[in-house]
Amino acid sequence: MNGLAAVNIQCPYCWETIEITVDCSVTSQEYVEDCEVCCQPIVMEIELSAEGLPNVEVKRES
Repeated sequence: MNGLAAVNIQCPYCWETIEITVDCSVTSQEYVEDCEVCCQPIVMEIELSAEGLPNVEVKRES
């Protein structure tokens, strides 16, 4: 898979499910994005599988 993928994640602060867009042309990335519900900073760790599918881990910012 190359391009963009929509992925649902759960905010580690308010537990709401939100949809993010992942750039699948980058195999490994980490960035901070604010929750669109509670505005808290979420650390996104994204790795692409061998099939090109995104695996997204989220955690609170330290």
